[in-house]
Amino acid sequence: MSAMLFFLCLMTAVGLGDAAALDHRQASSSSVPDYFQTTPEIYAGPTKTAEIAPFLAQTNSAPFGTASFAPNAPLETGYAIPGNTNNSNIFEMMGQLSSYFPNPVGFGVDEYHLPPNANITTANLLHRHGARYPTGDSSVSSFGSKVENITQNGTATWTGGLSFLNTWKYTLGAEILVARGRQELFDSGVLFYYNYGHLYNTSTKLISRTTTQDRMLKSAEYFMAGFFGLEWTQNATLETIIEQSGFNNSLAGYYQCNNSNNYRSTGGNNASVVWENIYLANATTRFRALSGDYNWTVADSYNAQTLCPYETVAYGYSNWCNLFTYEEWQGFEYSIDLQFQGNDGFLSPTGRGVGIGYVEELYARLQGHLYNLAPGATNVNRTLDTVETTFPLNQSLYMDFSHDTNIYSILTAFGMTQFSDQLANDTITPNRNVTVSHITPFGARVVWEQITTPQPLKAQRPTSTNATMSDFYDQGNTTHYIHMTIGQRTVPLGYSYPECAMRDDGWCEMSTYLNHLGGLLEQARYDYSCFGNYSTNGWLNVTDGVPATKRGLDLGLKPLGGGMGSGLEMKRSSDSGMYQI
Repeated sequence: MSAMLFFLCLMTAVGLGDAAALDHRQASSSSVPDYFQTTPEIYAGPTKTAEIAPFLAQTNSAPFGTASFAPNAPLETGYAIPGNTNNSNIFEMMGQLSSYFPNPVGFGVDEYHLPPNANITTANLLHRHGARYPTGDSSVSSFGSKVENITQNGTATWTGGLSFLNTWKYTLGAEILVARGRQELFDSGVLFYYNYGHLYNTSTKLISRTTTQDRMLKSAEYFMAGFFGLEWTQNATLETIIEQSGFNNSLAGYYQCNNSNNYRSTGGNNASVVWENIYLANATTRFRALSGDYNWTVADSYNAQTLCPYETVAYGYSNWCNLFTYEEWQGFEYSIDLQFQGNDGFLSPTGRGVGIGYVEELYARLQGHLYNLAPGATNVNRTLDTVETTFPLNQSLYMDFSHDTNIYSILTAFGMTQFSDQLANDTITPNRNVTVSHITPFGARVVWEQITTPQPLKAQRPTSTNATMSDFYDQGNTTHYIHMTIGQRTVPLGYSYPECAMRDDGWCEMSTYLNHLGGLLEQARYDYSCFGNYSTNGWLNVTDGVPATKRGLDLGLKPLGGGMGSGLEMKRSSDSGMYQI
């Protein structure tokens, strides 16, 4: 055998070995239905990677800690932020662009261990994807191109804190996961395994749902690798639901809700613009003085601030971060709270409509039956949800992967009035429950636990370390409960559903919870909310996640035509990438 032929045979063998060892993804096959195939990615969306790889060891100019050495792990967050007197972490004040962290303050109740003889029987997970590059048509991308152009044509000679712009280029990719995002989902899978691994029935193969977008598919795969290991395809099958205009998908509900993609659901963006002009006024003045002949604007300041979290998760460090004061980072966090609440939450006319499909899916799961609503009742994919092969009912673990705005709308559709704050657009509303970084950061997760107790559990937990069964339980029969967490913290269901009562553990009896869910479809007004012709009439006119003009009335108005994107359209700064100021 010639040396060249031997080399080719060796390379072929190595290639085949690598494929066998590493490619555990669900390949295309004539015997595998297309909704279970994860490769090739037919509806992957944009998949542009960054122009350069991270080089933090060389590019990091931030100090490693203050009083002592603190290595980056893996992102550099050791910035000296003017006005940060209590040493708060600004990277936990970046709304949906915050890298995952557990909610540090909780939602108003303490955390409790399971009482004696209680058992978790089922866990339902709704998970956001990990940290990613900006959407392809985002305003930060346009801002980056503009800065490069005005630097090259000599309009601006950047000085002071902006002097790095003289050599700076916008090099971020678009939409796909960054390394930090992959880590977030893998770590989450490991954590979920430690929390709920005992519930997995090793004799069965789980069906887990995600969407066809690249970052969604990869997030689910990294999570599964964390939970099961690299051989996860032996334990779970990913059901990839098409995320594209014209397809029903409860995990990306805005695609079948026209009004969530036009001016009717941009109230949050509009309110944010008002607020940006207030909290960024001083920053804009500072930067304008460092911009030569270029007239730096408030929009430039906001895009510059938004680049801080994006560059940090992409490269580990960003020069944009310490250009802003602590008060301005507080203002940035509030701007995102305004956007989500007004575009996707209780102050949006489509807040409930976008999220109601997933609510009805969970409602069906909890009752142990397939989705059985009429076509057009929600944005659910009925083809998949009316067949147990693709909507299983016999699992003790359910894992669904979605987007930040969609999760926020799902919580709104669940009627979680704890998050119904009426936010002012000209000052920070104090003591608010709506803090997006605590609800849907990168890697966000919502869990519904079904818990069975031998008797009815008392609403107040005993404080004594010597508590007996009678201290925990009232007389009665076996009782079932729901325990809900967001960001690893208990959400007190009694705050939103008075019929659940104000328990100090935040739980709700299953029968009571199901009774509440049974009325949510009507409240959502899906058809009218998503396709009706109505006016929103300004900020704070909508308060309950449905159009203010539609309070149980049939006005006889016909749906809008034109499909997704009809009407005035802006580009979103969040996951769906549909509109943003």
